[in-house]
Parts: sequence; C-alpha cells; structure tokens
Amino acid sequence: MTQNAPLSQDLQTELLSVAHAMADAARPIAMQYFRADGQGIENKLKGDFDPVTVADRAIERAMRDILAARRPDDAILGEEYGQSEGSSGLTWVLDPIDGTRGYISGTPTWGVLIAVGGAAGPQIGMIDQPFIQERFVGAPEGASWHFREQIRPLAVRSCADLASAILFTTFPEVGTQSERDAFERVRDCVQLTRYGTDCYAYGLVAAGQVDLVIEAGLNAYDIQGPMAVVEAAGGIVTDWEGGPVHEGGRVIAAGDALMHAAALELLKGCD
Repeated sequence: MTQNAPLSQDLQTELLSVAHAMADAARPIAMQYFRADGQGIENKLKGDFDPVTVADRAIERAMRDILAARRPDDAILGEEYGQSEGSSGLTWVLDPIDGTRGYISGTPTWGVLIAVGGAAGPQIGMIDQPFIQERFVGAPEGASWHFREQIRPLAVRSCADLASAILFTTFPEVGTQSERDAFERVRDCVQLTRYGTDCYAYGLVAAGQVDLVIEAGLNAYDIQGPMAVVEAAGGIVTDWEGGPVHEGGRVIAAGDALMHAAALELLKGCD
C-alpha cells in the first residue's frame, strides 16, 4: 500500500494552524443559520432527500478563501465545490457541514470536517462542532479534544468483547439490504446500538466513549477528517474487508483491534 511522506514538524504546525483557522471561520457561519430562518434548504437528489443549505456553501467558500491565501499550491476536494488541482502533493478534504439533515433538524451532532494529507490518505484531521464548541483533532503526534480554553489528549478505550461494545451508525437502513443485513449481524452481538449521530460518533470513539462506528456509502469528505482523528487516538478505520477507506465506501471505525477483527468477521459476505 502506498505510504504518505512524513510531515516535518514545521509543516505539521503550519497545516494545523491553517486547519484551525478554517474551523474558526466556519463556526460563526454555521451558527448564523443553525436553528434559524433563512437556511435556504435545497435537495440535491431526485427521489431521495439530500439537503444542502446556505451555510454549507458559505462555509466551504470561506475555507477555500483561507486556503487560497495560505496554501495556494495544495489541492482541494470539497463536498459542495468539488476538486481543485494542486502541485504540492497535499490535498485538503472538506465537508462544510457533515450531517446536514441533523443541522436542519436542530440537533447538535453535525460537524465541520477538515482533513489534509497525501495520496495514501489523511495525516491531519478535525471534527468541529460549533454549537457545543467541541473540536476533535488528529495529527501525527496524537489526538486532542479542544473545548473553549481546555485542551486534553484523546485515546480510544479497550473493548475486545463485542458483547460489551457500544456501536453507532447514522442511519438504521445503513445502505443496501445486503449491507444492512451485515450491519445487523454486528448489532445483534453488541451491548448497545445508537443511531443518528453523524460525524460526532467518530469523535466519541476517539474519546474512548464509543467502541464501534459502522457505515456504508460514504464519500472521501465524509470519512477523512474523522479517520485522522480516530487513528491518531489509537483506533482503526478500514473498509469492511480491512483495507484502505480514505476514498469512501463501507467504513468501520473501532477503538480496539480485537473488536475490529471480530466485527469484520460478521461483516463478511456482503455483496
């Protein structure tokens, strides 16, 4: 498997500074429209409901403006405005509001997702929740939780037994019928299953509160920020075959390697 070139300490510091600046810029825009009129909701799909709001687009524009000023040679992949080519070998992967359905419903489990890395996937990532003011950060030196003036390290917890595990996913339907059947095999073995928390669930894995997140049908911008955070906290994020998942697809994030392996066995055989 292709490996990313290591980031120097100076480059890590710079990239983290830029990522924090983008998350800081996103917060007031997100809060301007959260639980407010004028969200400008549009549906991006026919026959289904995939909402986008004024805030989604305004946040991504603000983040791209920061990158144009501070990292003009980097590539960008954003949910709302697509791919912009770069020459540095680094790509920023942006989801201005992950969990837009939750955002328009007024629940505080959506988040701003930011990741940056090479061709082999993210090396730095963030999950920012503007309403709660929590920020989960993953970098080569480790993961951290930021809440107002507090900063604390993050670490996953041990849970080698599926029967003791807490499992999260966003939608009870998960994906296709085959994917749902596979998910339910895991669900039937765990202690507790919860739904509807979008990207926030990955932050809870990194914080040692949750043991598993299993989802299907994700895009690169849905997973790269959370993936970087969970891995920096000591967790594992793969596809349902145990392979790379930074480009999206079927995702399993786990805090414990033995539990990850046990869940993979139950997910096998999905079409």
